[in-house]
Order: sequence, then C-alpha cells, then structure tokens
Amino acid sequence: MKYGIIGTGAVGGYYGGMLARLGLDVHFLLHSDYQHVRNNGLIIDSKEGDFVLPEVNAYPHPEYMPLCDVVIIALKTTQNDQLKTILPRVVKKRGVVVVLQNGLGVEKDIAQIVTDAVIVGGLCFLCSNKIGPGHINHIDYGAITLGEYAPEYRPSGITKSLEFLSYDFSQAGINVQLSDNLGEARWKKLVWNIPFNGLSVVLSSTTNQLIGSLTARSLAKELMIEVIIGARKCGYSIEKEYANEILRHTEQMVDYKPSMKLDFEKGRPLETDTMYKNPIAEAESAGYIMKAVRALFMQLKYLEEKHCHI
Repeated sequence: MKYGIIGTGAVGGYYGGMLARLGLDVHFLLHSDYQHVRNNGLIIDSKEGDFVLPEVNAYPHPEYMPLCDVVIIALKTTQNDQLKTILPRVVKKRGVVVVLQNGLGVEKDIAQIVTDAVIVGGLCFLCSNKIGPGHINHIDYGAITLGEYAPEYRPSGITKSLEFLSYDFSQAGINVQLSDNLGEARWKKLVWNIPFNGLSVVLSSTTNQLIGSLTARSLAKELMIEVIIGARKCGYSIEKEYANEILRHTEQMVDYKPSMKLDFEKGRPLETDTMYKNPIAEAESAGYIMKAVRALFMQLKYLEEKHCHI
C-alpha cells in the first residue's frame, strides 16, 4: 500500500518518518522544505532513538504524487481550505483518509470532499516540534488513538480499516489505541487541548509553568470540568475524575510549549475554530454554555487579531 503524508511538520514528519523507516511506501507532500528534504532527507531526533531517512519520496505539488491507499492529513486546521484541491488528487477511490488534527468537526468537513473514502480520526498524544527544514524533534509520548468517522459522529465500532492501520502503525513502533466512538475520543482530547493550548498563549507559559502554579492549575481544571460537562451534555460519558487523570499525565510530561503557543510566537493563525468555536457551538446546541471556555476563546481571538498575521 502507498501512504501519503499531507503536512510534513512536527506530526506528519514524525509519524510519516516512522512508517517510512519500517520500509512502507510513503510519499511526502512538502512546501517550503521540499528542496531541502529532496536533497538531504528527513532527520528525526527522538527520545526513542534518533534516525535519518537519507532519501524520501518528496513532492512540491499534490498533482505530482501517486494516488495513495492511505492519506494522512497532518496540516494545521487553519490550512484546511487547501484540502479540497489536494485530496481528490492523492486519495485512491475507496481509500482511507487519516485526520491527525486538533479539535472537533474536521472529519465531517473532509467527508464532504472525498465522499467515497473511509475517514479515520486520529488523536495524537505527542510532544514534537519541527526545529529546522526536514528536522523533527520528538520530545515525549507518541501514542495515537484512532476511530472511524460515521455521520454525526455516531459510534462506528472497531472496523477493518482501523485494524489494518493499527497493524502498520504498531509495526512501525507507534503506540496505537482504537476507539469505537470517535466523538467521545475527540472530546476527551479537548479536555487537555482547550486549557493547555489556550492558557499557554494567554498566560505566556509552558506546561510546567502552568501545572506548577496553583492558580493556573486551578484555572486549567475549571476549564477541564467545563469541557467534560459539555461532552456529557452532548451524550459522551466522560467522568469528572478524568480531569485529575489528565493533570497527573501533564505533571509527568517534559516541559513543553503546546502547538498553539508556538504558532502564536511565530505570528501564525491559531487553531481556534476547531479547538474552541466548534465545541462551544456543539455544547450550546445541547443546552449548555461553556462560559470559561468561551471567555478563553475570546481572549485568544483578541490576541490573534493583535499579534498574528491573519
């Protein structure tokens, strides 16, 4: 099978690199890094062991890529307007699209672009940064939770598509968990993403600084509980104790700048729509207003308008 990687950055570069190292047929779409990667390959610095892929299948435009059986989307959601041009050129009929993106609602939009493809959502628990052209630094974690998308995020069970993806990913050294309920898995990821991405920007802090402050930690937990209540109102059974579990995991992480803080520091647009606007709207449609989350969203929008190139 052919794998296509759309977005060869901190996420796509790492997971695509792991699949290519296994010997799978992996094809990378790049933009500014194309010539560098074409000449020098991909470099992955990893807590699990550094490696270099001296030669990779690199392409500057999607029309140059072969049709792929599995296409992994690892772009920022702020770039998803490009997908309506890219995906029809690279996804085989009845192929699989794996969406490794943050937030809520991304699979629904992609299903309208490639109507005959299987859509799989992926939740990455990964601390990774791109530190130079074709150079990825994997700092901590690396597990992926995969769930197949069904319309309106109905539970889909553990499908054959999930099983073969799990096999390839596991063989490549990626820790994979399968979910029979993608909607619930997305909300559970938001329990971490909403507080720590947003607060890292608004409070100009890393994860260790946030978790080490009684005030910031209390605020993060308040946001977590609100997200959990929002998820429960939408029909997902997430217990409030899950907030404490996430806090414990964050304590054990290496100190880290979440992706939204890195984007803010570089003046890039922030992933506020999928990570904040969409879940706020979903919760409101179920009769619950996430007041603290909405306040954080509005602060992020203000900072984005003031400092980012949008």
